[in-house]
Amino acid sequence: MNKSELIDELSTRMALHPKKSEALVNSILTSIIDTMKREQRVEIRGFGSFEMRNYKPYIGRNPKSGEKIQVNTKTLPFFKTGKDMKDRVNGKS
Repeated sequence: MNKSELIDELSTRMALHPKKSEALVNSILTSIIDTMKREQRVEIRGFGSFEMRNYKPYIGRNPKSGEKIQVNTKTLPFFKTGKDMKDRVNGKS
């Protein structure tokens, strides 16, 4: 499911105008992104949590040439699935 499919699904399930559904989805995503920019954790009970993780520099490899390159320190978003979602997806509930 992509973003537009999510908007359509929300619009159908909640009997909302597609523009209102789009505004809701954009508002939620913007809130998550803004919180993560402040390096704060976002937890949605039963779904999962989003957080920023710091990675140390390392020696990587250019996949095209095979040349070794220095990869600098980086901070990347990370998602951890909640137990309830794992169980529901795996048919345990």
